[in-house]
Amino acid sequence: MAATSIRATVFPRATPTVDVVLALGGAALIALAAQVSISLPFTPVPLTLQTFAVAATAASLGLGTGAASSLLYVAAGLVGLPVYADASSGWHVLSGASGGYLIGFIGCALVVGWRGDRGWTSSFSSTVGAMLLGETVIYIVGLLWLRHVLHTPLEKTLELGLYPFVVGDLLKLYAAAAVLPPAHRWVRHLRSNSTGSA
Repeated sequence: MAATSIRATVFPRATPTVDVVLALGGAALIALAAQVSISLPFTPVPLTLQTFAVAATAASLGLGTGAASSLLYVAAGLVGLPVYADASSGWHVLSGASGGYLIGFIGCALVVGWRGDRGWTSSFSSTVGAMLLGETVIYIVGLLWLRHVLHTPLEKTLELGLYPFVVGDLLKLYAAAAVLPPAHRWVRHLRSNSTGSA
């Protein structure tokens, strides 16, 4: 099946330079979303808009460029750029309680980007399905690492790293699913019009 992500529609013959620019832009969007952060007193994991940005970026940019955006974001924070939540950075964040979620972003981007390349952002239901898969990856990696770091039993780990975030993440997921399909259709319409008039 031909690639049908928004990126592939807008840039069907994208050069490596275009992909680098798009990946940097995606990483910057994730970094901005990370600064919308709310610390909860009962868990070391902050509530942020990162999951929305990661999933939306991957769905729009596709597998390669979308995953590169999340990878660049994680790497930028690791080398000291203040891009993690609350303008934090460094190995201590990546190896800390929320580090598994950061690594999970890359897995989410791989899954959602792969589905985005196959047109799963063209309808509300398919976008929700793709993003649910991506969110599941984030939670699996994040919760496993959180349990390892805090040495907590499973139920306590879920109380700290899952239950407080499910409703918010579902709202973000549905928001992205509401925005992406119309954007996808609009881009395809513009592309078809420009191709027809060329």
